[in-house]
Amino acid sequence: MVRLGIDLGGTKIEVAALDESGREVARRRAATPQGSYRAILATIAELVDRVETELGTRGSVGIGTPGALSRATGLVKNSNSLCLNNRPLREDMERLLERPVRMANDANCLILSEAADGAGAGASVVFGVILGTGVGGALSVEGRVLIGANAIAGEWGHNPLPWPRDEERPGPACYCGLRGCIETFVSGPAMVRDHGEATAETLAPQVIASRAEAGDEACRGTMGRYMGRLARSLAHVINIVDPDVIVLGGGLSNIGSIYAEVPLLWGEHVFSDRVDTRLLSAKHGDSSGVLGAARLWPVE
Repeated sequence: MVRLGIDLGGTKIEVAALDESGREVARRRAATPQGSYRAILATIAELVDRVETELGTRGSVGIGTPGALSRATGLVKNSNSLCLNNRPLREDMERLLERPVRMANDANCLILSEAADGAGAGASVVFGVILGTGVGGALSVEGRVLIGANAIAGEWGHNPLPWPRDEERPGPACYCGLRGCIETFVSGPAMVRDHGEATAETLAPQVIASRAEAGDEACRGTMGRYMGRLARSLAHVINIVDPDVIVLGGGLSNIGSIYAEVPLLWGEHVFSDRVDTRLLSAKHGDSSGVLGAARLWPVE
């Protein structure tokens, strides 16, 4: 039987199918409907139907989603796709797809894949990060993804930006109801906002990074602020869990300069005489989340 993985992101929904050997045999994606829970459900169901029709078989379904399922209510909580919050997503998908569905936080899906045979393979402690529309995090110890008593293990994005500068206080408002969360400084929209406030120019993160490398002073300033904030935020993680490897996924993880510059900066804030933690991009790239979602169902 094939295993279907679904990566429910803020901008796209992707479905991939793995055969019994773990080989990818199909993949489809669609834009994420914005602000409509029912439209998201319908899009997922349509993608699953297309893949299964193409393969001529039904499969197990695992879904990686922003946020987590509340252990108190079974409803989605903590999602930056706000229309998902307080919704019975798993229950609704099981009804639509007419089968059991397993769900996990999208960062947990990323680390499930990367700790198994990706950038974190063989490492004892791996911290996984999603830098995209939001900022997610997950923790794997000896190959086991930690969930936590409140289903929020690794969720660093809603801690305050550590060691804030005067000009960074109190920080931007966050959808969670607080101000100055890490997510409001190192997500993709945060970089766009920061650059716009400094220059009155609206540019995508990849454009900002590209122009910075080409010598654009304004973009270099934006990237300098971003690198410093990301370095401080990851140093905070290192001080708490001391991972062997930090694996980055999400759209901003494709900015190559992060891997050279951030480790040069985080040492100032790490409580050690040297930092041996490695900062790596996800080996499976944008596929890490969807592959991890498929693996929520083990091979029988």
